[in-house]
Amino acid sequence: MPESIAFYVALVIAIIVVIVIAKTAVIVPQQSAYVVENLGKYSRTLRAGFHILIPFIEKVAYKHSLKELAIDIPEQVCITKDNVQVGVDGVLYLQVLDPERASYGISDYVFAISQLAQTTLRSEIGKIDLDRTFEERALINANVVAELDKASDPWGVKVLRYEIKNINPPTDVLGAMEKQMRAEREKRAVVLTSEGERDAKINEAEGEKQRVIKESEAAKQQQINEAEGEAAAILAVASATAEGLRQVAAALREDGGEAAMRLRVAEDWVQQFGQLARAGNTLVVPANLSDVSSMIALATSIVKNTGGSDRQPPAPSA
Repeated sequence: MPESIAFYVALVIAIIVVIVIAKTAVIVPQQSAYVVENLGKYSRTLRAGFHILIPFIEKVAYKHSLKELAIDIPEQVCITKDNVQVGVDGVLYLQVLDPERASYGISDYVFAISQLAQTTLRSEIGKIDLDRTFEERALINANVVAELDKASDPWGVKVLRYEIKNINPPTDVLGAMEKQMRAEREKRAVVLTSEGERDAKINEAEGEKQRVIKESEAAKQQQINEAEGEAAAILAVASATAEGLRQVAAALREDGGEAAMRLRVAEDWVQQFGQLARAGNTLVVPANLSDVSSMIALATSIVKNTGGSDRQPPAPSA
């Protein structure tokens, strides 16, 4: 009998020891923090690792995860600046930085921040028109995060970011927005078409202008070339005529030149007079037609006088 009593006593002591060890030995996981109270008063914060508590005096009052936490913000009805009701929901990301303040600063920081996010979002949506709500998502998110971060700082919680998931306007507003977008697209198409036609006309006008300029430059260059050609031809004819006259004058100064000249004048006179007779029905015959020798003598004297003017006066004798 005493042995059985001793066994039961030993068993009870073993159970008590196990219970005491379970109450006093604490293992804190990584990225976690436990808040310990000493007889109901805050004592210390346990970080990751193995810890021993004072039995029946200290206890773990709060357990916090130091990981980033994502909270779904349910959809709520917000009224925009132009009095349009839209349904907006989002996701909030936060992290516990101070476990002590998160334990004693507020009873439920997740619920408090969620409610504050909804009220802040309604306030931000009410500041802008419906059309801008789709364009200003980044600005709305930044404003919500700034307001929540200031409010949650005393609670030891850091609000990292807020993201709007959906903005759901009413059905009639969606129809009106679709019509507006269709009208905007048609307007842009008309504007682009008109700009394309305008650019095409400008290009055509510019091309016509360049063509006219090129044609005028070509005509100008053609006239210049023709004028230069005519001038060169006139100069060449004048040079040839002058050279011919010089050669005739030189030939007259040689022996037999005067006789050859008389023969040439007589031949030309007869040829021209014959052509004059064939040109018309009426013929005026000069009175001295039979006196050809007098005409030749007149031409010879003219040639001599002309040739004599080209001769240099004789040098005076010493």
